Amino acid sequence: MNAQTPKGGLHGYLTVLGAFFALFAAFGQSMAFGSFQLFTASDISWIGSVQLWVFFISGGFIGRLFDAYGPTLLLAAGTVIFTFSLMMTSLATKYYELILAQGIVFGIGFGLLFFPSMSATATHFTKNRATALGVAVAGSSVGGVVFPIMLQQLFNKVGFGWAVRISAFVCLACGIIATLLVSSRLPKRKPGPWIDISSLKDANYAIFVLGSAISCLGIFVPMYYIVQYAQGHNISQTVAFGVLSIMNAGSVFGRIVPSILADRDLASIVTYSVFYGFFSGSWFALQTSCIAQISKMEKIGVRMGMAYSLVSFAALVGEPIAGAILARDNGSYKGLIIFTGVSLLLSSLVSLVVKLRINRGLLARV
Repeated sequence: MNAQTPKGGLHGYLTVLGAFFALFAAFGQSMAFGSFQLFTASDISWIGSVQLWVFFISGGFIGRLFDAYGPTLLLAAGTVIFTFSLMMTSLATKYYELILAQGIVFGIGFGLLFFPSMSATATHFTKNRATALGVAVAGSSVGGVVFPIMLQQLFNKVGFGWAVRISAFVCLACGIIATLLVSSRLPKRKPGPWIDISSLKDANYAIFVLGSAISCLGIFVPMYYIVQYAQGHNISQTVAFGVLSIMNAGSVFGRIVPSILADRDLASIVTYSVFYGFFSGSWFALQTSCIAQISKMEKIGVRMGMAYSLVSFAALVGEPIAGAILARDNGSYKGLIIFTGVSLLLSSLVSLVVKLRINRGLLARV
């Protein structure tokens, strides 16, 4: 295989499979957090925001460790920490316990599963890299379908504690598979600086990170509030969980009995969930691909990690801002919807600037 044009090979395809399982567990469990809104304390949005902030900001540290040690040790540690966080969540009864378990510890485990998986996948491919990363990220969508439905069923049958413990064992199995399969094509090397100043001086990279930060203000808001929004429109708890799964899948009409789609509110919510899930999914799939495309191969890990660390602060405040808008409007979702839409539209325009700097043809591939 030409070192300059890796095309995957057996190790590459196994890495994609392992990354699929890692993201199935990590993102699937995280995206199911919308279902926790029905069972945990008030001001729950702060738990989700802390989780996202810890996940994002850990990227800079994990990216540096990935360059030095490769993915295996990081994935093994992530599997243990992620499973431990869920076990502690299952035992939590106080708000601060949920912040620690589901916010901080979960976020660390999340980062240790996500960043090494995506960085390792990128090293195995230059041709068809976006496709390989897209297949890996598809694990998050599949997990986003499975976990809300699974948890909803388990909540009703065995209660919150055992529901979360069972999901923890599923995540443990997925983490073990990922640890065994994911590998990096690059040799281990001396880690670079904690902050790569040269990358920040790269205008394309800096503008892309800015666009990502703006998108983080709003992109997670629908995932956290869609269940509450659906129930606010007199939709049953069971169907509301199904709506969350539809959003995560992007296309799962059959999850809900077709006859109930005659309800206009439900039909509009399901339609929105399908389209939002489909298009927001590309954000997760293309972040790594875009960073890799404007980076040297040996800097993919540190650049991806640093980018996520820089956007972490936007991820921290996005959901609380949305919650404050919802409270200000006395439960009306109009302001929250406008905030989300403006954030995503503005971030798209900023990201478009990077594309036009590389190639001014609007539809040209870069």
